[in-house]
Parts: sequence; C-alpha cells; structure tokens
Amino acid sequence: MLSIRQTILNKGNNILNVYFTAGHPTLESTELILKALSESGADLIELGMPYSDPLADGPTIQQSSEIALRNGQTIKNIFKQVNNVRSHIAVPIILMGYLNQVLQYGAEKFLQDAQAAGINGLIIPDLPMEIFERDFQSLFKKYGLEISFLITPMTSDERIKQADKISSAFIYIVSQSSITGKKGGISEKQIEYFTKIKSMNLKSPSLIGFGIHNRETIDIANHYSNGAIVGSAFIRAIEKKEIWLRLFLILWILCATKLILLLFRIFSSLKFSFQLENTIGQLNFS
Repeated sequence: MLSIRQTILNKGNNILNVYFTAGHPTLESTELILKALSESGADLIELGMPYSDPLADGPTIQQSSEIALRNGQTIKNIFKQVNNVRSHIAVPIILMGYLNQVLQYGAEKFLQDAQAAGINGLIIPDLPMEIFERDFQSLFKKYGLEISFLITPMTSDERIKQADKISSAFIYIVSQSSITGKKGGISEKQIEYFTKIKSMNLKSPSLIGFGIHNRETIDIANHYSNGAIVGSAFIRAIEKKEIWLRLFLILWILCATKLILLLFRIFSSLKFSFQLENTIGQLNFS
C-alpha cells in the first residue's frame, strides 16, 4: 500500500480527504463507513479519535465526539476496528487526535499499536513542532508512520518552512483562524493567504481544510493546493442517515441464522456504500 505522501504525489491534484469521528453515529458504524469511503472514491480517510476537549473542532465535530464517547469508543477499540477492515481498505488511513490522548496511552505503545492496526499517519494539532522533533520524530520513523502539521493565516513564514521540513505526509493548510465547521464562502483575504502559500513553492504536498463544505470551496482548495479535507459537512450528511443506520444495526443483531445474517450483510453493505457515495456527491455540488 502506498504512503499518504506518495498517494498524493501520484494523483497530483483533486485529492479528497474525508474526516469522520470513530464511533459516531454508532460504535459499530466505524467499520462500515471506512469500507464505504474506500469504495466510494475517497483518496484518504481521516479518522478522528473522540476527545472530551477538542480545541480545534467546531460544534459538529465536538458533538460527534461526545456521542462517540457515550457510545463507549476508546483508542484501543479504534485500533481493533481499523485492523478488522484494513485488508478491505485500499487507501491510507490517518488518525487525528490530541497529544494528551497519545501520552495517556503511552507514546511508543500508541505508535506501535497504530502501525500494527494499519494506520498510515497522524495529525496532532496541539503537538508543537519542536517537541515532535525532540521526542517523537525518531519514534515515527521507527514505526513507519507519517505526520502532518497545520499552518494557519497567523503562521509565520519561518514556521511554515519548519512545518514543510518535518511534515512527512502533507501540510494541512487551515483555511481560517477559527474552529472547524464554518459555513459560507471563501473570502478574498483567504485567497491571498492560499496564493502566498502556493507561491512559496514548498516541497511538501498540501491539503486545505476547515470550512470546506461544497463544490465551490472544494474547487478553490483544489486550485490552491493538492486537494480538500472535508469533515464537518460529511458528519452532518451521515447524521441525516442515522435512522437508517440504527435500523440496520438492530436488524443485524436480531438476525437468527448465519445465512440470513450473511445475506442481510451483503444487501445492507451495498446500500450503505451507495448512500455514502451519494453523500460525497452531495458535498461536491451542494
């Protein structure tokens, strides 16, 4: 399987990285959504580790984290879920979470288990670059994991170059100096920011996230970087399908025989994949 960086470089442009929170809307939905995204054309999958104090996340992702935690989601279970379906997923999987989650789990143990589960890389927004270089960079190399650092409109040129130097996956261009999930168009000031980053001719590929929610914003992200990161908009879209998904899970549990379970699984997986494919299409044109 290709690395995150090589996946981006091979395709070049129009990369679609889709984020969702593991354990939302249900604990069992994680594996279904992973497979459906891979089958529906996502180039990268960004899997959020639910956290009680997500500093960079807006209301939609915060609420999805709260639901996932109430559902009983844990980091250990996320690794198990990814491992369960990894052979069916043809694209790189990125874990997104916070430094405290890694430290509480045990940094090296976390990276070791992530690698064993089939994770390709991480995004840790509150990990300072200096701390990464001092304490974590050698561990990431040891376990073959990539990392992406975030830059914002407030990031100095010096820090942008540092992020470019040590991001082994891609540079995450935060489109605005605020939390995720903002709706609306892209301002002239943001275009100036994207133009500046593009003109710096950084060596790392880049993706634009935060506020990417429709065809217009995706097209702008594709123009000024290698692609787009869609998060809150995708979570809102799958929440609309939550009633169907819960019914599917209830029927799954109630299936009395292995044959019925197998047939129902085939039918429902195809239907769910089709719905997620439609969801991605709706994001592109809504």
